[in-house]
Amino acid sequence: MGFFSFLLLGLIAGAIAKLILPGKHGGSWFVTLLLGVIGAMLGGWLGGLIFNVSLQGFFNLSTWALAIGGSIIVLLIYGMVTGRKTEN
Repeated sequence: MGFFSFLLLGLIAGAIAKLILPGKHGGSWFVTLLLGVIGAMLGGWLGGLIFNVSLQGFFNLSTWALAIGGSIIVLLIYGMVTGRKTEN
């Protein structure tokens, strides 16, 4: 995957992760992009480590599942660090 497709994947995965998690989450689109890219990297690393799957192509279902899962993990950690609540 190229650099810009990885950024696009991270932005979309971060936005989907924000929609999946309940409650308010702060941050601009740049924070969403950054957390999404970090989450996609984390998801790819964990997927390779645990399931022997990597971020192969932009249109792979496993790529999206790993990126969104990693973004959810990163958003939960970000919420714990910044003290934001995930409850309504």
